[in-house]
Amino acid sequence: MLAATVDELSERGYAAFTVDNVAQRAGVHKTTVYRRWPDRDSLITDALADSVAAEIPMPDTGSIEDDLRALARSLVAWINSPSGRAVLAVMLSPAADLPSPPDATRHVFRDRIRRALPIVTRAATRGEIPSGTDPAELVKTLVAPIYLRVLITREPVNDETADAAATLAITAARAGLFT
Repeated sequence: MLAATVDELSERGYAAFTVDNVAQRAGVHKTTVYRRWPDRDSLITDALADSVAAEIPMPDTGSIEDDLRALARSLVAWINSPSGRAVLAVMLSPAADLPSPPDATRHVFRDRIRRALPIVTRAATRGEIPSGTDPAELVKTLVAPIYLRVLITREPVNDETADAAATLAITAARAGLFT
């Protein structure tokens, strides 16, 4: 049902999104959907978080530089995918004065930061970054240049963009800016 939700968002957008259409795509009755999700916003929020978690896995390469580079490259690949574009469109709908899920964006980013905690903890344990480095600030610094290009300046993003963002984030972390 979560994949059907992302597909529905990709094709129709948030404004035309219905639970009936998701149920039909998933081959279930809409009551099956409502048993698990009380409303369309909670279904969408879970679908967005699931999509991002599946398509942007948290790496464990043994190196903070490689982990951040892999994470940034996964983010760029996702942003350039149909599901990534659909998720971003839903997350940005408040900016366009369209109705949107109330906490979808915060939920997705909180989940990403929570999942990144082990990357930061492992790096601090290995001595690659200062102990006490704030994972949230490190992740925000990693993704900010990518999202700036996609959402503000409308520039394309690629692996070079991802690599530059990773270099920026690791340099700032090593300088102690996130402790």
